[in-house]
Amino acid sequence: MNENLTRPTDVSAEDFLAAVQHPVRRADGLVLAEMMGRVTGQPAVMWGPTMVGFGAYRYTTGSGRRGEYFVVGFSPRKANLSVYGATYAPESDSLLEQLGKHKRGAGCLYVNKLADVDKAILEQLVAHNYPYILGNLAS
Repeated sequence: MNENLTRPTDVSAEDFLAAVQHPVRRADGLVLAEMMGRVTGQPAVMWGPTMVGFGAYRYTTGSGRRGEYFVVGFSPRKANLSVYGATYAPESDSLLEQLGKHKRGAGCLYVNKLADVDKAILEQLVAHNYPYILGNLAS
C-alpha cells in the first residue's frame, strides 16, 4: 500500500512561518497558528514542507489504506491561504455562509487573506470541526 507522503517533520512551524516571504501570508499564518493552537490546545507541527497542522488522527479508507493526518491546519501558499479540516462538522455549511470571501475545495477552504473573512466565524469552524473529526473520522 502507498504510504502517506504528508507526515510530521522536525521543522519548527514558527521558523517556517517567520520565513514566509509574502508579508500578508506571513502575518495571516501567525494569526492562524495562534488561533488554531488556542482552540485545539495542540502545538503547531509541520506536516510536509508547507502545512502547519494541529493534533493528529489515524484513519482507514474504504479500501483498507491506513494513515495519519493532522486534524486542522493551514498552508500559507503563494496564491492563497489553504485551511484544512474546517468543512466536516454538521455546523460547517451554515458557518461557511457567514464566513466571507472564500472558495471551498475538497476538504479545504481557500482564503485570499484573513481580512476577507470573519475571523470569529473561522474560529468557530475550527472549534466545531476539531472534535468532530476526532470523534467521527478517526479510526
